[in-house]
Amino acid sequence: MLNIENLSVSLDGKTLLSDINMTVARGARHLLRGANGSGKSTLVQTIAANPEYTITNGKIIFDGTDITPENTTARALRGIFIGAQNVPEISGLTVLTFLKYALMAHTHYQTGRDLSMGEFLQKLNAVRESLSIPADWLNRFVNVGFSGGERKRLMLLQLKLVNPKFAILDEPDSGADAETQSLIADTIKSMTDTTFLFISHQSAFTDMIVPTAITNIADGKIKN
Repeated sequence: MLNIENLSVSLDGKTLLSDINMTVARGARHLLRGANGSGKSTLVQTIAANPEYTITNGKIIFDGTDITPENTTARALRGIFIGAQNVPEISGLTVLTFLKYALMAHTHYQTGRDLSMGEFLQKLNAVRESLSIPADWLNRFVNVGFSGGERKRLMLLQLKLVNPKFAILDEPDSGADAETQSLIADTIKSMTDTTFLFISHQSAFTDMIVPTAITNIADGKIKN
């Protein structure tokens, strides 16, 4: 699903990743492991096409296509989902509106047709109920006033609704209580059509997921 070839990345002229070679197999639950500052989040942000990071060498191949020149929107529409560790609060934008336009964009890209409001609400409520998310959350602004665990549930709501080909979750267990961590692990294992690359420092959480592969990174280099 993902092939990273000889990737080097810099930020403000400083090299953060050097000659990264990594493969994530289709259908994997792939753990990316390393100490703080090792380059894990930099790699995630580079795959997401964060413009702050500059690719100085190498390629990112996704589902057989070289996506190295593509921006974040193009990569997201191709099916790459990022569950970031730190997510912004967006005052003035409700969860309902945010999710509606996200799913509309993906549906139009994949099928060429427009998603009706009725179809959207039917899908949304089915996923929301599966995650035990109260209906009144939909009228709140995105992440504003939400606890760490609630933000993780919102991430899961978006993840299951969009149902991406490839999901990258950067420390999804961080700030989540034991019940939410268990829900995250169960969701990952249940989404068998989605390939996962995830970061975690907690062995109890990773044991629940049962990774199919592990890559270690240190000092901006793969150490396997």
